[in-house]
Amino acid sequence: MQALGDPTRMAIFERLERGPLPVGEIARGLPVTRSAVSQHLKILKTVGLVTSQRAANRQIYRIDADGVAGLRDYFDRFWQESLLAFKQAAEKSLKEKSR
Repeated sequence: MQALGDPTRMAIFERLERGPLPVGEIARGLPVTRSAVSQHLKILKTVGLVTSQRAANRQIYRIDADGVAGLRDYFDRFWQESLLAFKQAAEKSLKEKSR
């Protein structure tokens, strides 16, 4: 999650949601150099959110479905626990008011 906290990495990740892209196309229109985009991609790859494959003389980057599934699992657990805690607090409050 920290990797996506950086606005540039989030923009890169969102571009890859549309499909696989080479670095040059990912970098197009971003306010950073192509070299900086490569460094951001390296971080996203290290944390398992992006994968790459060589195609001729360039790397093609895509979102790693397994990494995204891990994030989804985390948020599912987070919301289940949060909603359960909210339910318990609401029920406790109702019991105290009915006394």
